[in-house]
Amino acid sequence: MSQAKVLSTLLRIQSRGITTTPKALGHYNIEALPPKSREIIKREMKVTCNNYSALPAVLCKGEGVYLYDVDGKKYFDYLSGYSSVNQGHCHPKIVEALIKQVTVLHHTSRAFHSDLLVEYAEYVTKLFGYDAMLPMNTGVEAAESSVKIARKWGYKVKKIPANQAKIIFCENNFWGRSIAAVSASTDPTAYDNYGPFVPGFVNIPYDNIERLEAELKDPNVCAFMAEPIQGEAGVVVPSDGYLKKVRELCTKYNVLYIADEIQTGLGRTGRRLCVDHENVRPDMVVLGKALSGGVYPISAVLADRHIMDVIEAGTHGSTYGGNPLAAKVAIAALEVLEGEKLSENAEKMGQILRKGLSELDKDIVISHRGKGLLNAIEINNNRVDAFDLCLKLKENGLLSKPTHDNVLRLAPPLIITESQIYESLEIIRKTLKEV
Repeated sequence: MSQAKVLSTLLRIQSRGITTTPKALGHYNIEALPPKSREIIKREMKVTCNNYSALPAVLCKGEGVYLYDVDGKKYFDYLSGYSSVNQGHCHPKIVEALIKQVTVLHHTSRAFHSDLLVEYAEYVTKLFGYDAMLPMNTGVEAAESSVKIARKWGYKVKKIPANQAKIIFCENNFWGRSIAAVSASTDPTAYDNYGPFVPGFVNIPYDNIERLEAELKDPNVCAFMAEPIQGEAGVVVPSDGYLKKVRELCTKYNVLYIADEIQTGLGRTGRRLCVDHENVRPDMVVLGKALSGGVYPISAVLADRHIMDVIEAGTHGSTYGGNPLAAKVAIAALEVLEGEKLSENAEKMGQILRKGLSELDKDIVISHRGKGLLNAIEINNNRVDAFDLCLKLKENGLLSKPTHDNVLRLAPPLIITESQIYESLEIIRKTLKEV
């Protein structure tokens, strides 16, 4: 967070007479919380890094689409661990797979082979239609791995001169907080005071085919990496046909198209992958989050052999990547997505949710957008502060979180039912009336 933004936030806190400490940067009265929650938050603030402005919900249990706090309150989860918990909290099949495997073999490192890595790789490559998988742990690791693969492909295959490779990103992208990820960012809260930055990264406006083609003409460009829908930017949905045109241009200029499907993939937008809405096949797909159902850090890069094989033994790796426990959990998580037809449910429930969102108070909810169960409402800041709205939603039993100041992301687990959607909409309507 920039110094100016910190100061602005603190001034707003002061002006409202709010008693939370500057360290929390969330505008609520910590002393008004129930005793258990208040005590835990205060303890946490003393011993953890101040890198999140969390809502004051101290959670201790999850079940399906619901979360429970230490004071016994029940909530609809409309963040889903930033779309990690697509299969719902504590899905019995995924939990059972984890418990069984952890008593047999949980880690070996890639210094050796395991019987489950090949099972996992065969399953995921067949499901998504790629030759090979690179197993990693977190989303940012997988995204950064795709950048490394693209650069090496650029040098070995496209014959770009040494250290001249460029990768194109879109403004307002988000793929993590590593130095490479913030080097690609256009958000000052991500990059302020973290330079010097990784060279060779180019930013262009999102959903702008003309600018993309202009940059692709540079022979030193090896890849274009983008989210099919920009999640952290506020669920920004591109124009119809954008992804198809991206694919055509990357093919025309011999540039790898990398789809960052960490948040948009695995059923979230109503298709297995978001690019499936336009029947597009990227050169590389980056997966994470719901690849484990939120149970364990698991991510992966998918590509065909002619791309993946630029990585030779000893040139890239991960201590935990592809461990037996991760392999077993990922298989179970994907089987739940497929077996329970969660993509189809996300498509149906998303349509119902967006219809309800379109009927909300237009003075407060300026607009709504999304696909499947990745949706957002834009809040009129002149009427209500988005964080304050989330606090009120919390009081009424629904958890969400603002992104980009005045946008609320609404992304429940994909197992949500029609009746639960209607119940959630009623909570949102009630809250808007109260504010």
